[in-house]
Amino acid sequence: MMTLSTASLAEDWPQYLGAGRDAVWREQDVELDFAKRAPRLVWSVPVGSGYAGPSVANGKVFLMDRQAKPFVAEKRKPGTNVNFVRGRIPGWERILCLDEASGEVVWEHSYRADYSSVYPYAIGPRTTPLVHDGMVYTLGAEGHLHAYTGDGGKLIWHRNILKDYDLETPLWGTAGHPIVDGDLLICPVGGQGSTVVAFDRGTGEEKWKALNAREAGYGTPVIETINGHRQLLVWDAENLNGLDPGTGAVHWSVPFKPEYGMAIGAPRVWKDLVFVMGYNNKSGAVQVAPDGKSARLAWGRNLRKGVAGVMNTAWTKGGYIYSGGQRGFFRCVKMETGERIWETRKPLLKADGSGRGPWPHAFTVHHEPSGQTLIFNDHGEMISARLLPEGYREIARTRIIESTHTVAGRLLVWSHPALANGRVYCRNDKEIRCWDLSAGDR
Repeated sequence: MMTLSTASLAEDWPQYLGAGRDAVWREQDVELDFAKRAPRLVWSVPVGSGYAGPSVANGKVFLMDRQAKPFVAEKRKPGTNVNFVRGRIPGWERILCLDEASGEVVWEHSYRADYSSVYPYAIGPRTTPLVHDGMVYTLGAEGHLHAYTGDGGKLIWHRNILKDYDLETPLWGTAGHPIVDGDLLICPVGGQGSTVVAFDRGTGEEKWKALNAREAGYGTPVIETINGHRQLLVWDAENLNGLDPGTGAVHWSVPFKPEYGMAIGAPRVWKDLVFVMGYNNKSGAVQVAPDGKSARLAWGRNLRKGVAGVMNTAWTKGGYIYSGGQRGFFRCVKMETGERIWETRKPLLKADGSGRGPWPHAFTVHHEPSGQTLIFNDHGEMISARLLPEGYREIARTRIIESTHTVAGRLLVWSHPALANGRVYCRNDKEIRCWDLSAGDR
């Protein structure tokens, strides 16, 4: 949904990665040099915990969180890796609808959702609400898929995709963001024949299902046109796949197995290449044939190539990939070959150079009018920089949210922000904040 203001053409952020699902912010008249004009805090609203980022549409902000008592872990055997230990945690998930201008609660809906995933990360929902044609679609960490009216929060339909397809909760919860295509709501699910399922977005009825991976992974499908062919790209726990979005017919599957099923970042496309990356130095590119019916691995087995971000989606432009990755490096990589062009640790560290730790990452959102890229690191900082094959140039940075989630002994924030109508919306486990970045009078 586009809204015309007196100052500029402003754009909503109705889903994960933005209106085009490409992590591009196309809005004019915003100031990204924070030294010249610091962001202004417009409002802050208390919320529960979770990784789910906000979405913004039609004058409202939508967010998921978790309402539960603090979890006390049982004693475990010495040497047990806590990153794989499940817990049974009672509680509720909640969908919040806030007024975009003031942060006031417009409506909310809660439902029981007892968690059974790995307990250090069982803090709340993972997926950003998807707003389309007056409806809001949400997916919780235990498979609860809901459809609401955006204005009043009326529940239209719901189902539990884990129970419906007889699946165990993934180790780190259900996290694959659904996507709308026409009358379909396409959702990563998992299991034989149902790794990805398309539902009627009006009724929740299954329309098609496809693929046979044991797990769906934790990422988001995207729809891209490659060699003139429109394809649904799905990276599951075993393969990178290209499907017909309308029917689920599989055009091609290329084995590219992520570690521990951690397919998280969205596939990125340049010409006929599809890039994916994940945990433990896993990254590679698949080349799609001219007819769109087959594909092959172009590169991906050499650990000295590529960049392997874990929680984030890479930014790609002009045949180059830009992303944070393993060992705390932010890298520029040539997409055709995987060759590393440059690397720096600066965006993944705090402003004072501190903050090294395990699994560092940063979300990137490219601002198209200025050519600058906003980098949101897991320390709660927003950085404005120019990312070019020639190198990394930082323009400014500022802290916009506190890190509240403890992982491996350090505090971090792993929630993708929303950028809409001259503002940035970010959350942690205690609050959601709205910052004004507009360049004009406030």
